[in-house]
Amino acid sequence: MLIGLQLLQILVPVLPGEPIEFLAGMCYGTFGGMLIIFIGAFLSSVIIFFCVRKFGRDFINTFFGEDKIKKIENSKWLSNPEKIELFFFIVFLIPGTPKDLFVYIAGLLPIRASRFFLISTFCRFPSVISSTFAGSNLVEGNWELSIIAYVVTFAISGIGLFIYKKLHHTPKEKNEQ
Repeated sequence: MLIGLQLLQILVPVLPGEPIEFLAGMCYGTFGGMLIIFIGAFLSSVIIFFCVRKFGRDFINTFFGEDKIKKIENSKWLSNPEKIELFFFIVFLIPGTPKDLFVYIAGLLPIRASRFFLISTFCRFPSVISSTFAGSNLVEGNWELSIIAYVVTFAISGIGLFIYKKLHHTPKEKNEQ
């Protein structure tokens, strides 16, 4: 059931992922919950990636506005094929970045499916481990550790969002600011 919830959370990108990760930690512990989240993330990445490759931009426009997609596609990192994998690695590694949106975008870009699936699944580790750790510790009565895990994650997320915004700006946007 949790794998299904994780699939749904990524397929419907407006749903937040942390509550499902937290729940996975509560039900199956830190590492069992993490495994379940990774399975769901992998399966949803495969489904979305190949749907985008088959149906193209129209499939993405069902979930996101055209202007948002163009802005992302025109970023300096995604317009350079050599930097695409590095960009995805950074985005998926840093908690708080909009990972699920980029699962959709990847299908439009020149990236090997197998490489993308590895990145989109396992680079979620910092975010997933902190949430499943917090959920597991809350169930065990260690609410202090749960709070500490989230405080650290929020701090890293803030730094990550700052880095993401710096990487994501196109040259035109920098000139306008």
